[in-house]
Amino acid sequence: MEFNERLQKLRTGKNLTQEELAQKLYVSRSAISKWESGRGYPSIDSLKAIARFFHVTLDELIGSEETVRLAEEDLQNTRKQY
Repeated sequence: MEFNERLQKLRTGKNLTQEELAQKLYVSRSAISKWESGRGYPSIDSLKAIARFFHVTLDELIGSEETVRLAEEDLQNTRKQY
């Protein structure tokens, strides 16, 4: 199962509309729509917020291989700042 499918399953499992989830995560409804349709992907900060909201780990949310890639990307971005 891909991230977009997991997100939609988590959202509908809580009986939330895209608009309601967007408000709870402080993002636009169109962002949720893009993420669920696979036309966009959230930032690492948004992924963390989604995981916290649904009480799941990043591994559960996006899969372990993707978690490693995002962690490496986040590390590279941090290094660029310093």
